Amino acid sequence: MRPAPDLRVYLVTDADQCRSRGRTVTDTVRAAVAGGVTCVQVRAKHADGAGFLAQVLGVAHAVGRQVPVIVNDRVDVFLAARGLGAPVAGVHVGQRDLPATVVRELIGEAAYLGLSAATPEELSAAESEGACDHVGIGAVRATATKTDAPAGIGTGGVIRLAASAGLPCVAIGGVTSADLPVLRVGGLAGAAVVSAICLADDPREAAQQLRGAWESGQ
Repeated sequence: MRPAPDLRVYLVTDADQCRSRGRTVTDTVRAAVAGGVTCVQVRAKHADGAGFLAQVLGVAHAVGRQVPVIVNDRVDVFLAARGLGAPVAGVHVGQRDLPATVVRELIGEAAYLGLSAATPEELSAAESEGACDHVGIGAVRATATKTDAPAGIGTGGVIRLAASAGLPCVAIGGVTSADLPVLRVGGLAGAAVVSAICLADDPREAAQQLRGAWESGQ
């Protein structure tokens, strides 16, 4: 099994939220990594290919040699960024995207591959296929940042699902700093956040608080 990236405090970007606070995605990510974020996923559901590639390149060149930079959904954008010499580390896909086994063939063995999963059957398939390094489980609670997110199952539901998974698990969906100690004690490898950082007045301070909350869950 390939090692998973450091998932402890996993930032998923949202350009609209960053813009609403007067910042670019790259500025937000740079501050958040300085505050303790350990992994970054660049997500831009509504951007065209060129716009998404520009975001990925900006983030990767800013922090890609400090923390893993993961591209959401778009294998083509990951490959393009890698071809342009950007330090991108992998791809994260959902159940409706290209099959994980196909993605693994396209990105190679050295890249990280994460997969969203919300049921025991999806987790079992992710493990048995052997293509993924880690899974994102959720949603912890209902979230407006992803229109097709499943209904919230709470930290308890995520912890129960993670216990049956044979891969490192990161909790996703409406996660707050108060959830992090509980999730760590429950065996999760990390927690993914969007609004907690992208909408924060100070992304660095928000990341510091999240990292501190995670480390307190021992």
